[in-house]
Amino acid sequence: MSSERRFRPAVVLTVVLALLAGACSTLPVGRPADAGLADRAEQLYRDGQLDESANLFLNLASQSRADAAAHYRLRAAEVLRDAGRLDAAAQAIADIRRRRLQGDEPQRLDLLDAEIALGRGDATHALDLLDRAEGEALAPALRLRQLELRARAQATAGDRFAAARTRAAIDPQLAGADRDHNRSEIVETLLALEPAALIARAETLQADDPLLPWIEQALRRKGSMLPRQLPQANRPVGTLTPDDSGQLQAEGYRPLRQVALLLPLSGPLAGVAQSIRDGFFTAYFADASEQRPTVRVYDAGDTPAAAVAAYQKAVADGADHVVGPLQRESVGELFRQPLPARVLALNHPDSGEVPPPGNAEFGLLPDAEGAQAAQRMLDRGIASAAVIAAKTDWAERAALAFRTQFEAGGGRIAGEARLLDNEVNYRNAITQATASLGADGGIFISMRPQQARLLVPQLAIASISAPVFGTSHIYAGDPNSGFDRDLNQVEFCDAPWLSTPVPGRPDRGNISNQIASANGVGARLFAFGMDAYALLPYLGWMLQHSDQYIDGATGQLTADSFGRIHRRLGWMRFENGIARPAQGVLSPVPAAPALQ
Repeated sequence: MSSERRFRPAVVLTVVLALLAGACSTLPVGRPADAGLADRAEQLYRDGQLDESANLFLNLASQSRADAAAHYRLRAAEVLRDAGRLDAAAQAIADIRRRRLQGDEPQRLDLLDAEIALGRGDATHALDLLDRAEGEALAPALRLRQLELRARAQATAGDRFAAARTRAAIDPQLAGADRDHNRSEIVETLLALEPAALIARAETLQADDPLLPWIEQALRRKGSMLPRQLPQANRPVGTLTPDDSGQLQAEGYRPLRQVALLLPLSGPLAGVAQSIRDGFFTAYFADASEQRPTVRVYDAGDTPAAAVAAYQKAVADGADHVVGPLQRESVGELFRQPLPARVLALNHPDSGEVPPPGNAEFGLLPDAEGAQAAQRMLDRGIASAAVIAAKTDWAERAALAFRTQFEAGGGRIAGEARLLDNEVNYRNAITQATASLGADGGIFISMRPQQARLLVPQLAIASISAPVFGTSHIYAGDPNSGFDRDLNQVEFCDAPWLSTPVPGRPDRGNISNQIASANGVGARLFAFGMDAYALLPYLGWMLQHSDQYIDGATGQLTADSFGRIHRRLGWMRFENGIARPAQGVLSPVPAAPALQ
């Protein structure tokens, strides 16, 4: 009876099997009369009739001698393995003498034997066989299969870090379903480990180790995270250097030809997209006219499929750089597609994966704000902290990042409390968070302005004079001394453009009078759009030079080796109800030539 071709989730990479099948269809030695039957067996295999294919190969083996018989038995075993019949595959190769095999067949035999050993739970024997293949020259498809089997053997042997590392190493070479399966296996392998073990191992890795993003993803799934590597902005991009002809050129600058901006033009995120788009085009028109690329706006819709279709349309229209999409789900889906045009995504994917090589992601993350608030307090000599945050997703993320960074730096969390939207009396929350706060303590808050304006006066009523540090969420974005006077002396991190001129960017005071979206909560998104445009001509350079930065409207911008854009934020303090640059705010640097 025919059997359909089956690939179980645990079976080795499907693309590798397809490559091997194509490579194995020619019999190196044998009678010419066998050629037609061998071709028929291979065709049955391609048609998914695996049982018929395996039986025909076995019949050919029984009618052949020496090398030809070994070849046919190996092919029969490989087909049986594809059908999920490892015991039958083991029986088929039992009588093969390795010296009878030719070309890559000895290595294929070892890999098949290793998989059979894994099926029987014998990781030690499997690793021995894989070690033998390690020392031999393997075709790329066989090498991928060998590494995937090694990862499975390492996991079976209990070495989950080694298994995850092996899979992380092969991930860039995969695509489609194979890549998705491999990534799922990486995370599931790491999820079996405790957060403390994951954090301890991460601390031993280099900052560009390919396993780090996967450890981060596993920790997020467990409600934990790693301390952040805070941006090290040492040198601005665009330094003028002479080229071969002696002409001065901006280092790292690459002219743009055609840019596509992918944003939702309707739906719940249309207002957010409007502020980003206005900021993007404000920076575009401030650019020198001879340097400006063609820019086209595409509707990314409100689904991942719509965003992918918009990207494909932009590429078909000739775009060489694509900015967007905005929704996290859409970013994740786009990152799983072939990307012929470089992408600067305007969010981080919901899956937590890093961008494909050569591409980047950029977002206004509460995690970054929480971590930098922790570092600022540590730098001030504050050794204990009370955490008070709103009960929202973004506030929880900021609080978790703060706690992780503060404790990693030697600080102590004295207590935590959460504020509900309908509360106005915060006495219990204040007591819960600050009861064990020491004399050297400080308070970290992450909440909207309305809650902050209620909380800070109640801290004073409770006779708590510890300094207060917050995220950008406590500031509505526009001066309002009447309401914000209650926040006097509170420091918070935010986009520098909101409070001070940024070289190479239009002055906010002038822009806010002309463009409504540059005001209020939209101001940060407007600055975000300006920075997205500013990043484009330097993006490729920055991905290779993590110590170089752009002095952006949202902060000093750097890129890590994984394609993630990081912001070093500015600091502001409320004085007489007005947010002003605080001591230690980012100092200006010369403007990048592309935006002068």
